[in-house]
Amino acid sequence: MKMQSIEPTPTELGRMCVIMNGKSGRRDTQDIPSRIRTSLTKRAPNAELRVLESGSDLLPATRKAVEEGFDMIVAAGGDGTVSGVASVLRGTGVTMGILPLGTFNYFARSLDIPTEIPAAIDLLCDGAARPVRIARINDRVFLNNASLGAYPAILKTREDVYRRWGRRRIAAYWSVLVTLVTLRRPLRVRVEADDQVLERRTPLIFAVNNAFQLNQIGLQGEDEIARGRLALFIAPDTNRWGMLRNALLLALGLAEREKEFDFIAADRIRIINNERKHDIACDGERDRMKAPYDLQVIENELKVVAPLTRQSDTR
Repeated sequence: MKMQSIEPTPTELGRMCVIMNGKSGRRDTQDIPSRIRTSLTKRAPNAELRVLESGSDLLPATRKAVEEGFDMIVAAGGDGTVSGVASVLRGTGVTMGILPLGTFNYFARSLDIPTEIPAAIDLLCDGAARPVRIARINDRVFLNNASLGAYPAILKTREDVYRRWGRRRIAAYWSVLVTLVTLRRPLRVRVEADDQVLERRTPLIFAVNNAFQLNQIGLQGEDEIARGRLALFIAPDTNRWGMLRNALLLALGLAEREKEFDFIAADRIRIINNERKHDIACDGERDRMKAPYDLQVIENELKVVAPLTRQSDTR
């Protein structure tokens, strides 16, 4: 992430609201609310925990917490939950905290936020608020990535797999295999970024706003993200087994830099497609969105509690 000019501010334990997505995490973690309450009692006894029964309640619950004047609103869940809370908090001046409860937790891990509940709550009390860059695709905010094509289809399959087997990484990888074996036709797109124009037939377009995730999946672009740009990858139009190979390389972090995908870096990107709507994936959550697709980085609209050692570097 591009270095910011805004100075970090120490966390002040004012009014804290923890909003937990009850659908995040694995099936064997039903005791998470009680574990959160136990840790809050020790470090932030005046904090309020609100456990949601449905993911559709996330945005209204976050807006309500903002209206009620909480100084810090904590997203307790996976990357989708964190992204949803961030979309409400951007531009409000309210600090966001994170309790990582998801499968991958890319955003939290990119800031060295602990995945253990007691340590994460200690950080909420002892860390400092730093500005982080967000991005958008049309009106939808994302923190890590946004994609068209195969990945939204994978998420749809993953939801079914999770319901049956729980939120485990092996289930996530299995959903990749199941989807690509049955995937049908690729996208036809025109991609415009600065003075670059590409016309492609592709099964997958993947935009990334998180250098940590790029390292995890073995792709280039960290330097571009540090300069304040998005990294956009366009998968080649191959046969079904070629798509399967590329997807597995991404999932296992074995993709060869500068060989497997077309690469574009820019702070504004437009993707044009003749079809009216497509499924879009943003930070692990699906949405239905009209073309064209405008992607843009947004600076200085969100502050997140992070360790004192991670106050100004690229995430």
